[in-house]
Amino acid sequence: MRTRSSGSLVEAEVADGWVVVKHAPGAAVAEAAGLRWLASADAVPVVGVRGFDDEWLVLDHVVSARPTVAAARSFGLGLARLHAAGAPAFGSPPPGGPVEAWIGRAPMANVTGAEWPRWYAEQRVLPYVRRAVDGGVLDGGEAGVFERACSLFASVAGPAEPPARLHGDLWNGNVLWTADGVCLIDPAAHGGHRETDLAMLHLFGCPHLEEMLAAYDSAAPLAAGWRARVALHQLFPLLVHAVLFGRSYAVQALAAARELL
Repeated sequence: MRTRSSGSLVEAEVADGWVVVKHAPGAAVAEAAGLRWLASADAVPVVGVRGFDDEWLVLDHVVSARPTVAAARSFGLGLARLHAAGAPAFGSPPPGGPVEAWIGRAPMANVTGAEWPRWYAEQRVLPYVRRAVDGGVLDGGEAGVFERACSLFASVAGPAEPPARLHGDLWNGNVLWTADGVCLIDPAAHGGHRETDLAMLHLFGCPHLEEMLAAYDSAAPLAAGWRARVALHQLFPLLVHAVLFGRSYAVQALAAARELL
């Protein structure tokens, strides 16, 4: 059997082609459940799960191709359908997925809530502020900036929306461009606000992003003022990155929080 390795990933040739074997101790079950939940919406192509256990995932191999405007527009339409597939509640895990899940290498609790602003503050912002303080990435005074911003979420969050089915870690590296369009990998799937996925695409860039957003908006119009709320929704990924990668992301998160004050 031929193999190729890169970090925690090993590509292996099997009878019907190549697969990707991923070592993900503690996170494999959550990732497999997330991939299957996203795929069940039949909205955006998602990498196929061949098998998994507590530590390992076996996934279909995806052949990359150049991003195109047509693929970006198709992705926008599909992402709108994916979000519209919904979730039982904000914070709900995928069926079969654990409450104690992951986003990248950071823990992420899938604890449910009925109102998005309060849930977002309590489950997606403040836990990572506390981790950043404990890790010496933020100080106590800076933590207070986030606490004040959280107190304003209800007034700046825009119209209430039902829980969307989120990829949850939708940065450009998890959007694979293929000859057939986009294929999604490596989710932190949960029920959330659809603008959070879009804000993450803005944060880390995405080829033909404006064309993708225009297609999304044509299929599922975004609430007025959504661009002004990008900083609000970027607090979560920025704080996760601050916890994982340090001070430069903490500075960006602080800037986003101060934008809300």
